[in-house]
Amino acid sequence: MKPVSSKNSNVVITGVLVLNLCCSVCIVFLNKWLYSMINFPNMTLTCIHFLATSLGLFTCQMLGVFTPIKLPLLQILPLAVTFCGFVVFTNLSLQSNTVGTYQLAKVLTTPVIILIQSNFYDKHFSNSIKATLIPISLGVLINSYYDIKFNVMGTIFALAGVLVTSMYQILVGSKQEDLKANSMQLLLYQAPMSSILLMIFIPFFEPVFTLNGIFNGDWSMSVYGLVALSAIVAFMINLTIFWIIGNTSPVTYNMFGHFKFCVTLLGGYLIFKDPIQFNQLMGVLITLLGIMSYTHLKLQKSSHSETSSSNGIKQKISV
Repeated sequence: MKPVSSKNSNVVITGVLVLNLCCSVCIVFLNKWLYSMINFPNMTLTCIHFLATSLGLFTCQMLGVFTPIKLPLLQILPLAVTFCGFVVFTNLSLQSNTVGTYQLAKVLTTPVIILIQSNFYDKHFSNSIKATLIPISLGVLINSYYDIKFNVMGTIFALAGVLVTSMYQILVGSKQEDLKANSMQLLLYQAPMSSILLMIFIPFFEPVFTLNGIFNGDWSMSVYGLVALSAIVAFMINLTIFWIIGNTSPVTYNMFGHFKFCVTLLGGYLIFKDPIQFNQLMGVLITLLGIMSYTHLKLQKSSHSETSSSNGIKQKISV
């Protein structure tokens, strides 16, 4: 996707950021509504999202939005499996927990990734970065403990989602490096493969033609409309994230992520009337402080690395 270079680049970037914000917040509330109010099957909705993403990516490919490359299917299979797992489990977490607890639980992905990389990938992190994981984990624990809608299954789904999401993100990073492919090129293979995998397993775990199944004939057109809307929104999120990463700085992307985090939390409390206690609010603030500290340190390290690299290039040129 070509970077924006016109005079109106700031307007375009702002517009895409707003679109991504609306889609990111909307998908949480749409899915929560479909699960909680309509009892729509989880894996079936996830499969529909994957199919919509596949169709959207094929369309983008034909329009020249990105250039596809040939990738070995066996190399993509682990990505497709973990892709299925993390989306299904995070959606089950959303279905079983309040929006606030669901949103905060996802934050635990950062500590888990660092734990996995430290123990199994021989990667090292500074003590200051490790220290930021304390308020992140503590804040999530406080919020979950004081959530009056706390339930065991919701916690299990949330933790499973965090673990599989962490594995998926680590795999994506390594596959992008090994296969020399960007996220859209990988997703072009992942989404169809994940759709097929879910189609195989859905009949064993969810109704298809019976009560609450997608083909039972009892759903109204408004339900199918909401499902279609959620599928379109899911694809738009993937597309806008790819565009934002390619056309803005890491600072913009990360700070915007914090803003989306806060808006989603607030929207959950307002739309679904999720009760929040003072201790939960403190947990949210502690977690947010940890996230912002972690982001600041990572961006500072990235900036320092870029400066060192630039100085090294200049020295080589002068020699």
